[in-house]
Amino acid sequence: MPWDPEHIPTQVGKTFVVTGGNAGIGYFIAEQLAAAGGQVVITSRTQARADAALAAIRAQVPGAQVSAVLLDLSSFASVRAAAATLSSLPRIEALIENAGSIMATKGRAETEDGNELMFGTNHLGHFLLTALLFPTLEKTPASRIVTVGSGATRLRGFDLDDLQSTKGRYSAFGTYARSKHATQSFGFELDRRLRAAGSSVTALVAHPGGAQDGNSPRRPGVLEPTSGERLRARLLFFIGGSKETAAWSIVRAATDPDARGGDYWGPRNNLSGPPVRQKPAAQSHGAGAGASLWRTSEDLVGQRFPI
Repeated sequence: MPWDPEHIPTQVGKTFVVTGGNAGIGYFIAEQLAAAGGQVVITSRTQARADAALAAIRAQVPGAQVSAVLLDLSSFASVRAAAATLSSLPRIEALIENAGSIMATKGRAETEDGNELMFGTNHLGHFLLTALLFPTLEKTPASRIVTVGSGATRLRGFDLDDLQSTKGRYSAFGTYARSKHATQSFGFELDRRLRAAGSSVTALVAHPGGAQDGNSPRRPGVLEPTSGERLRARLLFFIGGSKETAAWSIVRAATDPDARGGDYWGPRNNLSGPPVRQKPAAQSHGAGAGASLWRTSEDLVGQRFPI
């Protein structure tokens, strides 16, 4: 049957962890999974934003099974603390690695652990979280890990020799694209290693395309587009759809029974539309780059991945 993003298969009895599920695309990922009957655990950097997201989901989905765990992916200490809590879950059907930093500062900034902010948050934090939660994922039959990439990887290359963005003139967009190459490369390398190990866990990658607040439905306390944002979204219609529709490709990667390890999902026209299988940027998909990034990531987070 054709995939209907507004009527996804029932997820009753399944548990999902959505990083950054308190806002933006992550919020709608969580809402859609909860609407399908899944038990959803969102992560948030603050309790106030977590509470607002939980209230919004419950308002949209009466009886929703949702909870929250505090997590700041820019802090390895926070990742370890959150992983300790999440590891107490009896099962995790899908770990959805959505949270991230998107050009939050004009100049180069670092995490508390001394890594470039976007690379450290978007990739290293998720790499460590995945390694720590892998035992729980592995004991859950047919579990999935979905890393979230970006169309920005089609516009900028992947420089493995400058993962920390210390060489040459700093570019916020270039650094963001490099961090998303890293998340995608991690997902594809993880798929290769899971296959080689004969694991039942699968790794998939998805990108949301373009998404504008002004096109998105209002969710009090979480997303409240202004009239100006609504107008800009109509004028800049070519940038992409809503945060709600941008969640579709990630939700499909996490729930479609026909999705397979190594898949790359994204909106049909790259910016918006129904989710379909796509071809990723070659630099993100290469086995050599994936293996190199994996070794570097283990060294930087101080954690060996248990496969």
